[in-house]
Formats: sequence, C-alpha cells, structure tokens
Amino acid sequence: MRFFPSLAAVPADFGPSAVAIGKFDGVHSGHRAVITALGLAAAEQSLTATIVTFDRHPLALLRPESCPDPLLSNAQKIERLAETGVDATLMVEFDRAFSEQSPEEFVQRILVDTLHARLVFVGSDFRFGARGAGTVALLSELGAAAGFEVRLIDDVVATGARRASSTWVRELLAEGRVDEATGVLGHEPTIRAVVVHGLQRGRELGYPTANLSPAIEGYIPADGVYAAWITVDGTRHGAAVSIGNNPTFEGIPDKQVEAHVLDASLDLYDKTVELSFVRYIRGMRKFSGMDALAVQMSADERDIRLILGYPPRA
Repeated sequence: MRFFPSLAAVPADFGPSAVAIGKFDGVHSGHRAVITALGLAAAEQSLTATIVTFDRHPLALLRPESCPDPLLSNAQKIERLAETGVDATLMVEFDRAFSEQSPEEFVQRILVDTLHARLVFVGSDFRFGARGAGTVALLSELGAAAGFEVRLIDDVVATGARRASSTWVRELLAEGRVDEATGVLGHEPTIRAVVVHGLQRGRELGYPTANLSPAIEGYIPADGVYAAWITVDGTRHGAAVSIGNNPTFEGIPDKQVEAHVLDASLDLYDKTVELSFVRYIRGMRKFSGMDALAVQMSADERDIRLILGYPPRA
C-alpha cells in the first residue's frame, strides 16, 4: 500500500482513482466490507483503490470535550488499512484551515485535483466542508460536473440488528467484552507500547510481568484480568494480562497494564510489544495479602491456559 501523509505528498500523476472517505477508526468489519467493495469496483474500472482518512477525529478539533478516544493510533490504523489490500491511503491533517473549507473546495482540492477520482464511496450520513454543509446530494451534483460517480455504502450488520461501528466497539471494550469486540472488529482488539521497568511484585509472586509504558497506542479495555496474546519481535506468545491499579498494593497507576508471558522467559525491557485481547477473566479486586493474590493468580493462569490452548503449568 502506498501511504501519503499529506495532500502535497500525492504525486501529480496519481490515479485515476476510486475513493472511500471516512475516519476508519478501528478498521472494523464494516470498514473492511467497504474496502472490499471499493477494491472490486476499482478493479472493474482499472482505478486505484484509495482511502481518504484523517489524522484525528474531527471532534478533537471542533469539540474536544465530546471527542471519543480513538480505537487505534494513526500508525496502527495505517497498518490495518495496509492489511486490507487497498492500493493507497491519504491521511489528511484535520486542522482549522481544513475544517473551514467549503464543500466545493473539499471536492476540488482532494477528489479532483489530487486524487483524480472517478468513483467515490460514502455513507448515507456523510457530511463534508465547513460546518458539515456538504451532503451526499451535493457531492453527487458536484461529482456529475467534475466527472466522478458517487455510490452509497450500505451499513454492515455485525450481529442482530446493530450495524458495525466504532462506537459499538468502544462500548464493548469499556465493559471488558473483548471477545464480542473481536466479532465486530473482525480482528482482536490490540494495544501497543514499550515495556518499562516496574516494581517487580509479580516476580516475587512467581509471575514476572512486562509493564507497559503509559504511552499506549490503541484503546485500553476495562480494568480486569484477560487472556491475551503478546507479540514481540514478530513472535506471538500466550499471556495473562492485568489492567488497573491492583488494589492489593498501594501506589499503582490507575491504568497500569502488565503482561505475564506463558512458558517463556524473555527480556522485554525497552522493546515494543503488542497485546491482543482474547477473553475477559475477572475484574480487579483487593485481596487480603500476597498469598491470597498468588492463589488467585494461579487460578487465573489455569483458566487462561485453557482458553489459549496451552498445557497446564508444570
């Protein structure tokens, strides 16, 4: 996939293209269905299948108090989009100047002058230009004059009657329902960070843990203990993950993320690791002491090994 971090980075001879526009937060199953349709249509017309997305949620600039936490960092989003097989992604900086351009300027600058679009996919609620003045009807009108076709994207229903959405994924993760979030996303919810030095209390209990830096990429699920996979240097291992302040001890950060790697002794300090969540095991609670906590951790590990298909601990 070709990635363009700005309009200026797109070569003058780019395209002609088929374009899908959106935030693509999470790159969930609904997004992937759109990208599949985009790719098929692009192939039929010998166009370059192109995603247009933004470097932040528009609300981060326009109403930051109402802006939801992102499901993915920009780097993670680019990687997920590359996995879909799309030809190119343009990430536009959503700054004040961009937010104030008219719908006509948006179409001319991005779709016509930069991407040489011939086909544009949007959702029925798509809005563009200053104060969301641009509608799908206006886009179709402008497209007819500029030489591109507009196609509406149908909602993708993940389960029941609810459409796949980033909002739904956030709701599930906020409740620890990571397995259900996987169903909506089409992939396991994943966070990424550098491993830093901790207080080594897990080591004292026989469960050494990798402590993640607070600078975490991705949406952190609800506090609790999880079965997960940890990926380091391209290799994936089973892991027991704890999220929260561990109320048995004092002075632990509110959102400390720790991972105990199963059946492997790894030096992870200063390495970037990914945690992919599989199943919620239990909530965080305070124990009477380290012995009671150790007993519970042993029970947690038995459950996690069963879920991940690992043999019982020797």
